[in-house]
Amino acid sequence: MTTPAGAGVVAFVAGATGFVGRAVVPALVKRGAKVFAHVRPDSSRLDEWRTRFGEQGATVDASAWDREALASAMRATAVTHVFCLIGTTRGRAKADGVSGNIYEAVDLGLTRILLDAAVASGRKPRFVYLSSVGASSKASSAYLKARGRAEDAVRAGGLPWVIARPSIIGGEGRDDARPGERAAGVVADGLLAVAGVLGGKNLRARYRSTTPEVLAAALVRLGLDGPADMVAEGDDLRGHGQ
Repeated sequence: MTTPAGAGVVAFVAGATGFVGRAVVPALVKRGAKVFAHVRPDSSRLDEWRTRFGEQGATVDASAWDREALASAMRATAVTHVFCLIGTTRGRAKADGVSGNIYEAVDLGLTRILLDAAVASGRKPRFVYLSSVGASSKASSAYLKARGRAEDAVRAGGLPWVIARPSIIGGEGRDDARPGERAAGVVADGLLAVAGVLGGKNLRARYRSTTPEVLAAALVRLGLDGPADMVAEGDDLRGHGQ
């Protein structure tokens, strides 16, 4: 009998209910990993997510967004990999009552809590962080600056890590409609196709849009099979021929 490639992997997925997280959870299960999909304990859809992820072969973890609560959950389940797929939008932040610099509060703040929890668990799990192309602590964009600062925290956290920097993530099924982003992806892909013809293949690879399914497959592959302490972008976040 062949042992599944993910045998022995215990993955904790934060942001499991998000656009990318919903694709990462079943991709990990398919690899044979034991998966804990994190859902906020105050989510109005908690029962729905328990059913949905349960049918996929994953278990919902509803620990509070608290360092000790998350560390305890990771310690109890002997987590080997943490997938940090969290993020927010202005519409979602408003609905959740988050004000001020929402990217500092969510994209950076929650990443730090999760990272600290992973360290405190004592398990030394590999930390897979979903960032964005262009992320930098010196960026003028509040979003990219928060992502860059989160990347810096991940690098300095003392855990083995993988940082993924995709460009625009398109496709159907978003809870937060982003017609502008979808349109930008179409236009950008068209311009990048021209750039590829003219010799700008590296530029095209870095900024071409992707889908949650393609990205999820890459995150799982890099998280489970790739080298530690690497930044992945462009073709590293796609399969062969994509």
